[in-house]
Amino acid sequence: MPILNSENLIIALKKLSSFMANPDAGFKNLILSASNSNAWFTATEVERAVNALLVMLNQEDLETWFKGIEISETPKRVGLILAGNIPLVGFHDVLSVLATGNIALIKLSSADDQLMPALLKKLVEFEPLLSDKIVYVERLKDFDAVIATGSNNTSRYFDFYFGKGPNIIRKNRNSVAVISGNETKEELRLLGHDIFDYFGLGCRSVSKLYIPEHYDIKNFFEPIEPFNDIINHFKYNNNYDYNKSIYLVNLKEHYDNGFLLLTKAEGLSSPLAVLYYETYTNIEELEDQLRSQAQAIQCVVSKAPLRLDTAVLGFGQSQAPKLWDYADNVNTVDFLNSL
Repeated sequence: MPILNSENLIIALKKLSSFMANPDAGFKNLILSASNSNAWFTATEVERAVNALLVMLNQEDLETWFKGIEISETPKRVGLILAGNIPLVGFHDVLSVLATGNIALIKLSSADDQLMPALLKKLVEFEPLLSDKIVYVERLKDFDAVIATGSNNTSRYFDFYFGKGPNIIRKNRNSVAVISGNETKEELRLLGHDIFDYFGLGCRSVSKLYIPEHYDIKNFFEPIEPFNDIINHFKYNNNYDYNKSIYLVNLKEHYDNGFLLLTKAEGLSSPLAVLYYETYTNIEELEDQLRSQAQAIQCVVSKAPLRLDTAVLGFGQSQAPKLWDYADNVNTVDFLNSL
């Protein structure tokens, strides 16, 4: 009887990568029609998510990643409660379960319930031994462990129901950018991707800037001007108009470039179409501040050589995670291998 092994999985994932690079008519139509059920899933953003997975599943990285993976001889049933904030956001969790030889009990998000099954169906075509390791469920039961992704509110629900057994329960996280003032226009343009890709809805989306005191905000606004088309998306525009009106009515000091609002605030999680900012005078003090908020930060984008435990990425890199860039800095594979 054939046995699932890393070599066959790598081959199947490479075939899936090739498929994503040249999808068939059915998957192309799915990409084009995704916005019919979720307005945030425009064809551009779905293609962005597909391309990010395509890059992630390159041969070299797959071989490196699989070196640290053990395929279980006694598969565990792992419940996966997937998020739906950006297209295919739960794929890495599913992949981690399958790569360790376990069974994925998948509770799809209603916001993303078409793309994932279509992609996994192709993966099963390339490796039929995975067919009995992917199970879609409406409600989790008879599971050995749970990986659940949600908000701070839903995490309390998850803790109540799943906290007694092995689990990874993810809460809200945000990403931040640190500007030194020495960036080129091209580097700041790339920062625009960290802010605007997926409309800023992901945990890897930059929601806050740290800028030097007396920094001229014009130096930030000018390079990100190419992203101004985002205002033409009706849901984003609604958020922009709403937050702008709130700031104007409340006389809240803010900057406005016509498609992004920038306001000073201590929090990390800014409203949609808004970017929070704080100023700093001492980089060591800023590092201390970021370390104290590490549990709420997914990643930091900066040109500066910051000394942090949180991942520090170059501009334009926050939305392109590697296979080993685990959410919340919790190694999913180690967790699954320990079951």
